Amino acid sequence: MRKLPGLLTFAFAVQILPAFCQQPGKPAVSAEQTPSFRAQANLVLVPTLVQDNSGRPAFTLTADDFTITDNGVPQKIALEQDADGQPLSLVVAIETGGNGAGHLDEYRDLGILIEALVGDIDHRVAVIEFDSRQHLLQDFTSNWDTVNQGLSTVSGGDAGAAILDAVNYSVNLLRNSPPAYRRAILLLSETQDRASEIGLAETVRSISDTNTIIYTLAFSSTKANFKHNGSHILGDDRPGPPHGCMGKDPTAPNENKLLQFWNCLGLLAPPLRVAQLAVLAGVDSLRRNVPETIAQLTGGEYYKFNNGRSFEQALVTISNHVPNRYLLSFHPQSPAPGPHVLEVKLKDYPKLKVTARKAYWVDAGPDGN
Repeated sequence: MRKLPGLLTFAFAVQILPAFCQQPGKPAVSAEQTPSFRAQANLVLVPTLVQDNSGRPAFTLTADDFTITDNGVPQKIALEQDADGQPLSLVVAIETGGNGAGHLDEYRDLGILIEALVGDIDHRVAVIEFDSRQHLLQDFTSNWDTVNQGLSTVSGGDAGAAILDAVNYSVNLLRNSPPAYRRAILLLSETQDRASEIGLAETVRSISDTNTIIYTLAFSSTKANFKHNGSHILGDDRPGPPHGCMGKDPTAPNENKLLQFWNCLGLLAPPLRVAQLAVLAGVDSLRRNVPETIAQLTGGEYYKFNNGRSFEQALVTISNHVPNRYLLSFHPQSPAPGPHVLEVKLKDYPKLKVTARKAYWVDAGPDGN
């Protein structure tokens, strides 16, 4: 396995590289166009971390040691070897509302830690803070002094902790990244979402659309906050159309049927696609821990911290893991539009732990297929 520097694989998850996807005679994707995995794309990339029982990365595996299924269908796997040098777009999202105001002192060395994490590659870093709303402190820049200046303006907010809204805000910032740049979010928050208006289904889709991988560091929400986190982030407390979940809503005549179907899964399971919903939505874990769920869905990692020391240790661990990931790839055969479940396993190493992306989304083409 080839070691990759810095955060090279941070946003490699299910990314479609223009060099691989460009067809002869067609222009390359422009900087204004975000490469999105669509039905006609022909390569899925899946960064995969393999660890032993002690947490040490395993280095000597080959493509033949892995299996990948896409919606249960086995795929022919390749192991990418030459992924060095790809630049990175990173959004650092910091909760300053809710319980976040009490943890700001623990981030005093955050700029230094992020710089060490990124390493010596081309990069663009943006900084946001969030409570019930999101606030851009520093737009994308490659200048570390400017990044640190943005971090220095972080301050306490209101009582809200709109985590999913902050993730979607960060994803939208990443949409305008140049096609060659990987996309990543470093989320610092509590475990419970309070005040988000967007649901998990929309979050999963937006993350997949921009090929974003998320690493999360979280502190525990207080017990009093748990009552605030519930069905609203799963999208199952919203009134449905008059004729049922999949009925035509006269107030939304142009509603995307695929997205409507996806949002209906939470209402129609079981028995409809129960296994897929469990993987994609992570209903039980989401109610317990929002940042952990979204990290797992994207193939990132989640760490808890309760003080500055454990916070720094978590970032150092991420720095050590990211350059030691395998980059697996496969060519899906006529993938159906909608959510896809990825499952990565090892054939002959039952004691090794595998961490990889669990889902991606295929958009419908112009004809709806």
